[in-house]
Amino acid sequence: MKRILITGGAGFIGSNLCERLLQEGNYVICLDNLYTGYLKNINHLLNNPQFEFINHDIIYPIEYNGKIDQIYNMACPASPSKYQQDPIYTLQVNFQGVFNLLELAKTKNATILQSSTSEIYGEPEKSPQSESYRGNVNTIGIRSCYDEGKRLAETLMMEYHNKYNVDIRIVRIFNTYGPKMDKNDGRVVSNFINQAINNVDITLYGDGQQTRSFCYINDQLDGIIKLMNSDYIYPVNIGNPYELTVKMLAVIIIRLTGSQSNIVYEPLPSDDPTNRNPDITKATQLLKWDPKYELEEGLIKTIDYFVMKNK
Repeated sequence: MKRILITGGAGFIGSNLCERLLQEGNYVICLDNLYTGYLKNINHLLNNPQFEFINHDIIYPIEYNGKIDQIYNMACPASPSKYQQDPIYTLQVNFQGVFNLLELAKTKNATILQSSTSEIYGEPEKSPQSESYRGNVNTIGIRSCYDEGKRLAETLMMEYHNKYNVDIRIVRIFNTYGPKMDKNDGRVVSNFINQAINNVDITLYGDGQQTRSFCYINDQLDGIIKLMNSDYIYPVNIGNPYELTVKMLAVIIIRLTGSQSNIVYEPLPSDDPTNRNPDITKATQLLKWDPKYELEEGLIKTIDYFVMKNK
């Protein structure tokens, strides 16, 4: 039985990861300051003797007396509305927070996985994006606190490996969706579903021709766990390579929900990337991983969750 620390464990991906790793027979320590996570996501786990919750902010040093075998760092505001709310704090989470976790990993001799992001590619000049692509990022834009913060976190991870031989993993997560998404987080899937089931106008930014690739949460967890339990220290893309426009996503969600919503258009936010499409060759070859869920299959499960939570 592994003893596993999940930071950001009350968030969307983190809380699903807590459940999965508990189901697999591990002891799970969930650490979260509830800045963007919610206790409701983990309430049903609190009485499990193999689970503990610690309310703590990773920008402050982390002390834990017990053994820790693995650390999954999922702690960071991830939607533009949340990470732009306090850009300096977002940067602190990505540097000071990751620094503190690397110090903990060094002390505990634990393997540490950093949840990086497709946003490190910025406004990509090539598609699909492979791990060798260095990106095209605006260092002073409204999204820079997140994009550059995650890029710096990757550098910090690698330097701790090089200097202290800390056992690291880096996953570059592409758009992920599924149950436990925050309906108010401002991400495109949650926005569209929330608007559609309430029959209000669905908001597209720009002309809606930006492309995204959406990975269902179960597939994302499979990839992340496989990477953690590999011996590969360099970044790996985990995402679904099926690419579609955000307008097409809106049309699909309207159809699946039977919504009466209309589509309306608003100006495109600054630095909003025009395309996102992961090259998952490395994940397929190294981890024997590829996504199993079709988009509509995952959307139906996500819509059902949102409908249940709206009752």
